[in-house]
Amino acid sequence: MKRFFVLSVAVLFSMVFVLGASAADIRVGTLLSHTGPLKEFGPNIQNGAVLAAEQLKAAGLEMQMFHEDSETSAIPATNAAKKLVEVNKVVAVIGALSSGVTIPVAESVTIPAGVIQISMASTSPLITVLPADKGKDFLFRTCPSDALQGLVAGKIAAKKAKTAAVLYVNNPYGQGLAENFKASFEKNGGKVLAMVPHDEKAAETYNAELKKALAGKPDILCAYSYPEHAKVYLKEAIEFFKMKHFLFCDGTKSEDIVKAVGAANVEGQMGTAPGTAGGDSLELFNKAYKAKYGKLPPLPFISNAYDAVAVVGLAAQMAKVKGEALTSVNIRNHLRDVANPPGVVVKPGEFKKAFELLKQGKDINYEGAAGAVDFDENGDVVTPIEVWKYEGGKIKTVSMEEVK
Repeated sequence: MKRFFVLSVAVLFSMVFVLGASAADIRVGTLLSHTGPLKEFGPNIQNGAVLAAEQLKAAGLEMQMFHEDSETSAIPATNAAKKLVEVNKVVAVIGALSSGVTIPVAESVTIPAGVIQISMASTSPLITVLPADKGKDFLFRTCPSDALQGLVAGKIAAKKAKTAAVLYVNNPYGQGLAENFKASFEKNGGKVLAMVPHDEKAAETYNAELKKALAGKPDILCAYSYPEHAKVYLKEAIEFFKMKHFLFCDGTKSEDIVKAVGAANVEGQMGTAPGTAGGDSLELFNKAYKAKYGKLPPLPFISNAYDAVAVVGLAAQMAKVKGEALTSVNIRNHLRDVANPPGVVVKPGEFKKAFELLKQGKDINYEGAAGAVDFDENGDVVTPIEVWKYEGGKIKTVSMEEVK
């Protein structure tokens, strides 16, 4: 009798699990950094993704989410992506953060499997022309290429300095941003004296790299890395090399850096990052995020993650209305239909409105929290570039620069 009872309970729980899983319209995975050099960013970016999923659910689309840690490293991230695709059977992977992770995951997992991948933070120009995705159209992003960020950063630096050195993380993100900065800075009259890479794995010291970067006594040092790297080498640059002037980027837009080196040492120092268009769409997102989580940290890509989940949900609903199977291919085929003009503008949180319009056979145009999510033929979008600075130990927006 006892054995029968145990088996019955096991069968009951199995049935509940199966029924619960089948209740979801679609399954979506996140692949974000909860450990590794970008661990400061992962949890809040995941919150943005979850917020969108919950709002879509309230509008009538059941989205079951699965969360994996990329560890900010290609090999564990690839294994985690395989789990999402092969075990969890997701139709879309939202992530990763690092371009050095997003690219191998796309090449070895999502593109071969025919699964949508949308990164909210991978800005490497290489993603635009990734050979593995040519003709397949499974890799997208809701953040702009560093071809844009580098352009703005070079112009800013040229107004303040004649010479610069770049210390960058040796992956597609760091390489792309450093190269585009160099081209822009020198076009605007500056001279880059050194371009020094460092390993993706955080180290205890960067003395050797700093010696190379600062040998020519540049006016400014570009910190084109991640928080776990930069908080070490910035402190060393300040203490041992007496360096006082830096230029930051999205990867070093970090409250942890302020804590590590001291607010006074970065006071007034500026940086760039993919920005937001502002306006009603951003305000709607900010209000909803604060209502759920209490505050909105001044960290990049939270709104971009929200937009990534939003467009997947809207595209899935469009396929659902048309009576199509909710496969990754069918959802992919409607991403531009719901995100690009023409159509009735739909803003963050207005998913019930969007679903009703789709039911009526009308076109919609999602205007996201981070800006227009108008995917081009390469799956890229254009958003403003934020110019920001450290002020009073906080991160403050200076301006939003439109790049055309």
